[in-house]
Amino acid sequence: MGNEETRDRLPDPLPADPVHWADGWLKEAIAAGVQRNPNAMTVVSIGADERPSARVVLCKYLVPDPGYVVFFTNYRSQKSRDFDANPAAAAVFHWDAFGRQIRIEGEIVRSPDKESDEYFASRDWGSKLGAWGSDQSEPVASRETLVRQIRERGKKLGLSLEAGTTRLADDLVPPIPRPPHWGGLRLWPNVIELWVEGPDRIHDRGRWTRNIVRASEHTFTVTPWRGSRLQP
Repeated sequence: MGNEETRDRLPDPLPADPVHWADGWLKEAIAAGVQRNPNAMTVVSIGADERPSARVVLCKYLVPDPGYVVFFTNYRSQKSRDFDANPAAAAVFHWDAFGRQIRIEGEIVRSPDKESDEYFASRDWGSKLGAWGSDQSEPVASRETLVRQIRERGKKLGLSLEAGTTRLADDLVPPIPRPPHWGGLRLWPNVIELWVEGPDRIHDRGRWTRNIVRASEHTFTVTPWRGSRLQP
């Protein structure tokens, strides 16, 4: 493929596999530093109440073969509870500087423990403390209450923190294990759309679909992608 996926138009005929193009676009955005978090994507869930909810998360892995994206979260958060009730999800990457957008629809499953453990181990100590210290999506009386809660949990983890803060008092950081309620979510797409901005709002749009069938706790079997061009 070379650098074909970095062109400012989708080719004719459309590429057979959109995930490799999506991966190329993401890597280019990261390399160019087009925004503070070029791997940011908006993820939409639908809860048990059948109401949609959207938030921005960071895509930590895009795996072209067999094709899925991974982000990490608290498994007790609102989005995780939504996905437990309804695994259907949608996500959008948008890079205004490049005039590109990726839309994804599919199903959510949890990452294997190994994947979650490896990523958690790569995080800085403050992010690890935050994963233990915050009951994501739950109400809290005040900022002071939250800081006190995080400090108490940090002490249980063996951290020495400056008085009244969540800052380290020394350079000694004991190993911090991954909380059992925190880990990865894999979004397996069955629909992907690649969008390229065009002059006079005559944009380039390609839409691909495939069938996905749950094969295990973490994986799906997939069929080849089928692509079609859409009018803008």
